[in-house]
Amino acid sequence: MKKLFTVLAIVLVVVAPLVAQASGETAGKKSYETLQMYTALDTEEAQYYLDVFEKSTGIKVEYVRMSSGEVLARIEAEQSNPQASVWFGGSNTDHINAKSKDLLTPYKPNTDFELAPMLHADDYSWNGFYTGAIGFVSNTDFLKKNNLQPPTSWADLLNPVYKGQIEMAYPYTSGTAYTTLATIIQMKGLEGALDWWQLFDKNIHQYTKSGTACIARAGLGECAVGIAFSHDIMAKGIAMGYPLVISFPEEGTGYEVGAVSMVRGAKQIPEAKIFMDWCFTEEAQNLFIKYSRLPVNPKAIVAEGAIKLTDINLIDYDAVKMGLAKDEFVTAWRDRIGK
Repeated sequence: MKKLFTVLAIVLVVVAPLVAQASGETAGKKSYETLQMYTALDTEEAQYYLDVFEKSTGIKVEYVRMSSGEVLARIEAEQSNPQASVWFGGSNTDHINAKSKDLLTPYKPNTDFELAPMLHADDYSWNGFYTGAIGFVSNTDFLKKNNLQPPTSWADLLNPVYKGQIEMAYPYTSGTAYTTLATIIQMKGLEGALDWWQLFDKNIHQYTKSGTACIARAGLGECAVGIAFSHDIMAKGIAMGYPLVISFPEEGTGYEVGAVSMVRGAKQIPEAKIFMDWCFTEEAQNLFIKYSRLPVNPKAIVAEGAIKLTDINLIDYDAVKMGLAKDEFVTAWRDRIGK
């Protein structure tokens, strides 16, 4: 009898771990941790993508939504004890700034196409998975009432008719707004940009945290003009039936490469890598159709009516320079504009 108990004990020691492993990998599926994430995409849009990712991979995601500048500040504050493993979305200028502060972990996504140089850091600490240009969104009722055409230059935004009628985000909270500031700086130099902005600020109704907030507000007539990315204007304004029109500055505009990065000190590294790989798949990139973002996967479908970068006049936008100098430029903007 004693020998029987001994044999049973040995069997339990050997079999128990195998049973535990099998329960975590039932039906050939590996057991994953819940992926912790910060996203700069609007909540509804982020959830749309993440629902598909979870269904496709079985990996659960928990996320906090903030504007891109807020994500950067949060990751920097948490660098001794990171609370998220992935930063999903937001202009690459903020990711570049994070890289300069050693806040990101390099990872080259596993793709079936080659990422163009403009779509990744030299060490792949950030990787661009969509693009889009800065544009103007105008309320057509306001334009008709004031016998105006949509603004087609940066100078048009200084027209006194727009006093208290323009909205955009703060350049220090929003990647959209910082891209706008960076665009003006590259066109006019820092001092010239701040001189222009002092005049422009007279026409501002309010600054918001989110770069997309001005779109719906313009649609509702809360302001006449907003500055946002073209894909957001199309998907979250015009496609929603608001009385809006999109236009671009003829002398040139800036653009973003929307990026995804792994946070240094990430706790869910395998899950983070799987997610970053997935962001570049045809499945993921085709989801951009709903939100008019421009995909980088050559096999992906571009949304009907989406405005391609080749359709508009772009400045020679230096994202790396603007990302590295963000702290300096934002401080200069706050000192001069007083916001």
